[in-house]
Amino acid sequence: MDAQSRGQAGDIDPADQWVFDPDTGDYKLRPLSPGAPPSPAATQAPGTPRAPRTSRTPSPRSPRSASRSATSHTTGRAAAPGTEVPRQRRRRAEDAPADTGGAPEGRRAAGGRAASRRKAKPKKSKKQKVLLWTGGVTAFLLVGTSAAAYVLYNHFNSNLSTVDVGDAGDGGGFGGDDPFNILLIGTDKRTGAGNEGYGDKNSPGHADTTFLFHVSADRSNATVLSIPRDLITDIPDCPTKQEDGGTEIVPGEQGARFNTSLGQAGRDPGCTMRTVKELTGLDVHHFMMADFNAVKTMTTAVGGVEVCLDKPVKDDKSHLDLPAGVSVVEGEQALAFVRTRKSFGNSSDLDRIKVQQQFLSSMIRKFKSNDTLTDPGKLWSLAEAATKALTVDTGIGTIKKLSDLGRELSGINPKNISFVTLPVIDNPAETVKATVVPDPVKAPQLFAMMQNDVSLTEVEKKEKAAKKEAKEKQAALLEGPRADASEVRVEVLNGGKIAGAAQATLTWLQNTQNVLKSSNGGNAPEQLAKTKLEYAPNQADQARKLADLMGLPASALQQGTEDAEGLEPMTLTLGADFQGAGIPVTAPAKAPEDIQKVEADKQICAK
Repeated sequence: MDAQSRGQAGDIDPADQWVFDPDTGDYKLRPLSPGAPPSPAATQAPGTPRAPRTSRTPSPRSPRSASRSATSHTTGRAAAPGTEVPRQRRRRAEDAPADTGGAPEGRRAAGGRAASRRKAKPKKSKKQKVLLWTGGVTAFLLVGTSAAAYVLYNHFNSNLSTVDVGDAGDGGGFGGDDPFNILLIGTDKRTGAGNEGYGDKNSPGHADTTFLFHVSADRSNATVLSIPRDLITDIPDCPTKQEDGGTEIVPGEQGARFNTSLGQAGRDPGCTMRTVKELTGLDVHHFMMADFNAVKTMTTAVGGVEVCLDKPVKDDKSHLDLPAGVSVVEGEQALAFVRTRKSFGNSSDLDRIKVQQQFLSSMIRKFKSNDTLTDPGKLWSLAEAATKALTVDTGIGTIKKLSDLGRELSGINPKNISFVTLPVIDNPAETVKATVVPDPVKAPQLFAMMQNDVSLTEVEKKEKAAKKEAKEKQAALLEGPRADASEVRVEVLNGGKIAGAAQATLTWLQNTQNVLKSSNGGNAPEQLAKTKLEYAPNQADQARKLADLMGLPASALQQGTEDAEGLEPMTLTLGADFQGAGIPVTAPAKAPEDIQKVEADKQICAK
């Protein structure tokens, strides 16, 4: 960070700013050149506003030195008055030529520097610098022994707000070899300066914008599921921690809007976590919540985020005013962009979700760009803005834990982050359509993919491995001829948890798949965790056909040892993995057709 204040951020490796003091055993800032006054940033306490850089003017010096120190080679920022920018350390003694040829001392010194520059080690690549900077700062911040490290750690730690959600999150997830899920909640509560005109007046806030961030077990990819605020779902009973240390249970609600899972009736973010788990079947390990201020401060910290519009927009309600094409937005305009609904698509919340996904994709690209990672000033501002804007669960409620989490996420390439919206249909119970419900076929398919850690991104290695594994498993049992659907004879039993599943499957088979020789066997003698199909060797062609129709994995097929006699049917017993008639029992290898999806590495213009 001190390099910025000295005006030489572009020339000085950030990893070269801290030196070990053998007298104290601590790390400290590298001293300025002799006779130079201390840098303002070096003595400034964390969090103290800096004087505007644009007001600085160089002190009278030679044109050459003034030119070099007044402006950073990479940032163009002015240097502080009266400071001399220190040169980066080099091994001048061993690099200087032995024979100067009798040149005057000034010329010899210049020649030594030139030779030093010629013989210096090759400059580190941008990637190496980023690794040094992020690794060095993280190590300094977390395990540094100096007083400065302690101050920085406590400064950012004190910015964080936390909520104890009890057992709503298991406190695990990252730090192991399993997938993990983090719930990102944007609330419409009117907190922060300048936000009085947004959201609902006097409201405790809702789950206005919600993303479930699913990170794969191998940390190669992520799926970000957007959940519409107007989704009708069931909110379970919710134990909430009180200020006196006690616990109060907020009663659940059937058929409620999803956004009321937060704030209403005293519900905390843990209630939203429980609602998402019940909706998707996925464990939610942690949450992060932000208000309107987060968008404004974080976009400002990184110097703005690129957005793209298919047409110019001037929205009277959100006050968004942008031309067609690419623009850079920050602060109020960034907030207006993600809040705008009437100017995009058909003015629905679903179209606003698409815009928000595009915006977050652009933010991710900006955060991971060299423009941000190699700029100490931006890194400080971003850390300051993020820690002040976020409320998190106590399981990740320290800078140490958030840094651990960040390291696990840092290796995911934006091209392997997919944003997807929960597939929905209009609420059939409404005459005037105002809310939505999960698509009965596509939503369970998407949930099954996430539950089984199947990536939505085009990860070539994983796709090839999955195809090879599927081919090997299917080869033994599913190779060979298929019977015609009309020749498949099967009795369906319900051994799962869905009432009426056998009859629903029978109706689907007969009416849509032409499996007319099928019958309802009622409830199975016992419940099963997995669906199974039992058949005789001479019914293998029928079993293969039914497996194709039902989406049964090879592990579901159980072939007997004796042939069937006469009109004896196969037996299909539905297990707890059965999600509904027409929904493949195994996790699909591809996402459902026509679901809305955005890749984080692609810029898309809002329509």
